[in-house]
Amino acid sequence: MTILYAIFVDPFVQMAGAPDLLVQALWDGLVSGVLYALIALGFVLIFKASGVFNFAQGIMVVFAALTLVGLHEKGVPAFLALALTVAVMFVLAVGVERVVLRPLVNQPDIILFIATFGLTYFLIGFGELIFGGNPKAMITDQLFLPRGVVDVPMLGGMVSFQKIDIAAAIIASLMVAGLAVFFQNTRIGRALRAVADSHKAALSVGISLNQIWVIVWFAAGLVALAAGIMWGARSEVSFALEIIALKALPVLVLGGLTSVPGAIIGGLIIGVGEKLGEFYWGPLVGGGIESWLAYFIALAVLLVRPQGLFGEKIIERI
Repeated sequence: MTILYAIFVDPFVQMAGAPDLLVQALWDGLVSGVLYALIALGFVLIFKASGVFNFAQGIMVVFAALTLVGLHEKGVPAFLALALTVAVMFVLAVGVERVVLRPLVNQPDIILFIATFGLTYFLIGFGELIFGGNPKAMITDQLFLPRGVVDVPMLGGMVSFQKIDIAAAIIASLMVAGLAVFFQNTRIGRALRAVADSHKAALSVGISLNQIWVIVWFAAGLVALAAGIMWGARSEVSFALEIIALKALPVLVLGGLTSVPGAIIGGLIIGVGEKLGEFYWGPLVGGGIESWLAYFIALAVLLVRPQGLFGEKIIERI
């Protein structure tokens, strides 16, 4: 009974007794969730357009952030370095389409998936060769990203809001919303949906797969850059960010691999869930819940709804 009380009752008693701490945990989870959703959106866009699960999306986050910081360290002004990094991500998108996707058209999905593994290790090696393997500080001041803490009296206590977290939540939310509107209401977005439904049908009406793939990989590169800046500003820029980026995998499982709204809602559920779990249930298991709870949630969803909460259920006639 004592164990059951500690698991099912005591955490909720703590929430009711200290609502300011609950708000703090919810806010921290919301920020993490928005950033997870931003990374997951890159996976969704590429998968919808090409049917490729891009395992390299995590290292693209690191590579984009390293490019930005590395250019600035070489004396390039911050905003020029940002513009050059955007150009680098476009060149990367064109290179992936020409070197990886175009030669492997109509190959089995597993071949394309393995190709993104190769892209991952290429970017790791190339990034270490150019920028080194040491952690680097994100150039937040030069990009006018705020530092410091805002303490707000709330619910009988004090809730602390990191200014960089506020900026990250706003920028990531605007970017996610902008991309969702762009791909939903523009000609390119309609072409993307056509490609996602059927490559052959899209080709028959004059849609260029090659152009769509470049656009989508470039959009995923911009998403990776934004995520790298925000995560790097919260900690530092290093290859360890790739592990954080892979937290998007349970987000994809939860929301559905083909759903943009699913990536957003799944990110929020995972972000808030792991913060609440670490804060209220972590002491019961010695901590560390934040490192595995997302994958446990994903496994539970797979057992009940394999296509995710918002994914399309695939029915095949035999």
